Amino acid sequence: MTIPRSLCPVLLILATSTVFAGDKPPNILLILADDVGCETLGCYGGRSYKTPHLDKLAATGLRFRHCYAMPVCHPTRTCLLTGRYPRHLGHPRWGSFPATDERHALGHAMKAAKYATAIAGKWQIAMLGKDLDHPHRLGFDEYCLFGWHEGPRYHQPLLWQNGKRRPDVKDRYGPDVYCEFLIDFIRRHRNGPFLAFYSMALCHDVTDDLDHPVPYAAGKDHYDTYKEMLEAMDVRVGRMIGALEDLGLRGNTLVLFTTDNGTSKRSLHQAIDGKYIRRPVSSLLGKTRVPGGKGNLSDDGTHVPLIANWPGRIRPGGVSDQLVDMSDFLPTLHELAGRRPTSGRAVKIDGRSFAGILTGRGGSKRTWAYAERGKQFFVRTQQWKLYNNGKLFHASRDPNEQEPVAAADVPRAARDDIARLRRALETIDRGHPFPRRKSK
Repeated sequence: MTIPRSLCPVLLILATSTVFAGDKPPNILLILADDVGCETLGCYGGRSYKTPHLDKLAATGLRFRHCYAMPVCHPTRTCLLTGRYPRHLGHPRWGSFPATDERHALGHAMKAAKYATAIAGKWQIAMLGKDLDHPHRLGFDEYCLFGWHEGPRYHQPLLWQNGKRRPDVKDRYGPDVYCEFLIDFIRRHRNGPFLAFYSMALCHDVTDDLDHPVPYAAGKDHYDTYKEMLEAMDVRVGRMIGALEDLGLRGNTLVLFTTDNGTSKRSLHQAIDGKYIRRPVSSLLGKTRVPGGKGNLSDDGTHVPLIANWPGRIRPGGVSDQLVDMSDFLPTLHELAGRRPTSGRAVKIDGRSFAGILTGRGGSKRTWAYAERGKQFFVRTQQWKLYNNGKLFHASRDPNEQEPVAAADVPRAARDDIARLRRALETIDRGHPFPRRKSK
């Protein structure tokens, strides 16, 4: 069988060639929230939480209806940073990143385009206290990150900044420190271009595997609820946008907001006598109560928000049905930075740039999206979803995947879509003969 070119891996080459001749490459603020599904945001129909800043960002920008992430955080982050699906990276174990891909990661791709780069918040792809150079090796000039599985991320946070532990944050709220760090970075690089990656801690639970429970906020007898974290997340997004406006940078800064997986199923509420108490999380989507779906390969775990805002370039109030998955961010930002594949050493990636959608120059070549967990994965269109075990679902009608569709029952109008998905499954299995790493 011949595999169409549109399904073959994209070639990403770090070579010079201006994409938008005569245009100044945009500054980029990339925000990746943690454990936040579509049903939580007002602009996606959510009713349980106040999200005015994100709702305004969507109203004055472009909202995507079909963005998909891995159902848990670590695979999403490795995918976003490399443009490659985790199975094609050898399924990196939790807290690790493939060393062979470090110099091809997002930070280096942007540095090759003369961008200053910084990241703040969550790292998770290394035990940072044992490898303080890791963010630099992935191309970030500066960083301010909490010590994953080392200490708190919110109240009395344990933070590492550019290779040293921050001594001045014991009485601070972590998300405020992350914001301040990035705002300072943006101020110092306001002549641009810059990539400021806000890898949010919100709205993930507090760390629960230390010798002693992490502290509550001052004056409280419980950890912040999911509602409190969600609304705090929106406030910090507004703070970042306000800083861009105050610095006069809003007109040439693309803001992208997305999340790493669906909403948590449970939220850690208290620690009593060394035991943790969790409460279920659910949110109103219209009149329907939706339980958190983090960890599920169904829509509640993989369907995530994506908002793009770029004054003067993206028309307000737009909605896109274009498919996007987490491998697409690296080639998109690389293209927006003014660089195209030409010649030289190539790195095969899975991503398809959606830069043309953001600039009004045309759509993406992506005709299916992908997500995985462990050995199970799916490919999907806007309407149909096919798993590697052969199960097929009409995703738009059956998002909770209650009734698989038999091959004989596929409508005639959908047969081309289903055939495309079957070819995609073969592409994913056969297109990248990378050796699989053993988990430790």
